[in-house]
Amino acid sequence: MSKKQMYTLEYPVRCSPSILYEFLSTPAGLQEWFADKVDERDQVFSFSWNGSIDKAEVLESEENSFIRFHWLHAPKDEFFEFRIEKSEVTNQTILVINDFADKKEIKDQSQLWGYQVKDLFHRLGN
Repeated sequence: MSKKQMYTLEYPVRCSPSILYEFLSTPAGLQEWFADKVDERDQVFSFSWNGSIDKAEVLESEENSFIRFHWLHAPKDEFFEFRIEKSEVTNQTILVINDFADKKEIKDQSQLWGYQVKDLFHRLGN
């Protein structure tokens, strides 16, 4: 089995880091755009899509800055992460997503993230 590669996506966002962080780090926020249903217990999030459930643990987080998740079924060194950065030049908030995929699947996975982030922006009023 080939090792997955990390890839990074960046999206400028028109909202405060604290509001964005709520949508990235809480069950209620994630349920708005990321999954059909989201529950959390002891730092393990259960994400439900069309009746199938996938679980991810929070590896690390810093309020209004980033949150890193690890899918319980994935290799230990793989994660997905939402990072909130400020552009030095424009002072704009930027959502940075780091994720892992097989090299040949990065384009499709990036498109999927694009659709989901579009939904997030809709919820944020962007």
